Amino acid sequence: MKAIIPVAGAGTKLRPHTYTQPKALIPLAGKTVLSIIVEQLRDAGINEFIFIIGYLGDKIKDYVRERYPSLQTHFIHQNERQGLGHAILLTRDIVGTDEVFIVLGDSICEYNVEEVLNSPFSMVGVKKVDDPREFGVAEISEEGFVQKLVEKPQIPKSNMALVGIYRIRETTALFQCLEHNIRNDLKSRAGEFNLTDALEYMLQEGVQIQPYRVQNWFDCGKKDSLLESNATLLKKFGHLIADDHQFENTIIIPPVSIAEGCDIKNSIIGPNVAIGEKVNINYSIVKDSIIGAFANLLDIVLTHSLIGSDTQVKGESRSLNIGDNTEIDLGKS
Repeated sequence: MKAIIPVAGAGTKLRPHTYTQPKALIPLAGKTVLSIIVEQLRDAGINEFIFIIGYLGDKIKDYVRERYPSLQTHFIHQNERQGLGHAILLTRDIVGTDEVFIVLGDSICEYNVEEVLNSPFSMVGVKKVDDPREFGVAEISEEGFVQKLVEKPQIPKSNMALVGIYRIRETTALFQCLEHNIRNDLKSRAGEFNLTDALEYMLQEGVQIQPYRVQNWFDCGKKDSLLESNATLLKKFGHLIADDHQFENTIIIPPVSIAEGCDIKNSIIGPNVAIGEKVNINYSIVKDSIIGAFANLLDIVLTHSLIGSDTQVKGESRSLNIGDNTEIDLGKS
């Protein structure tokens, strides 16, 4: 079994942060989006990973090699952004005929990985949503199998959205269907080759696929949903504060995550705050926010904010979305 994690996207909905940091490496509840995904699969017994990288791919490669040196890893560059189907086809030579577990690089879900691995059928993760038009959608038969897959249907016949988790046993058929779609230029309305379309072709060819309903699905693609996911995961992971902290005249309201080397004075932190390493905070109030590593906050009230790494912010109350390497002075002139 090999794991495939596509992380080649530019993360346009999370800019300005993704100009300098891959979306998969944005901090989340004391971890990163990518580390949560990798550790779920590693803990279930998968130790060979294929990362499909593109924009800022060297940062992904350095992060994985430094953090997970014991894993067997491969890195494939998707130089042309032609969609997820095209990206998965690039892994064909490495995968061979092995089964694969595909998890999109921004798909964090709570589910039993071992149960999916032990299924005798290929599986796709699904979750009921209010508006399925922005997702791939699975139509499910009375017998409990997927009978049709449609990418972003204009008139959905199901509200079971694909969450970005796929366990595929019939990899030879998968790659044949991907190759067929690309050879015949069968693209989605967005002009890309979709994995959903290839899986639908597999269904037409007689492959049986079962849906797997995940317990929770955390959306990490936009600022607001990322902050909501951070709050939920902080409650799940608990109070995470590095041992070497320095908190002078400071009140901590859990749940929070505070990484190593932080110097926090005269401040109120929390609830629902994740702070990266070596952050300096003084005379500030921070709640419901994510603060990147090496940031400096002075005399500021932040709520519902996403602050990038190497950032300096000082001034008055705001709700902010600031990228890396930025200096902001909100003081009155």
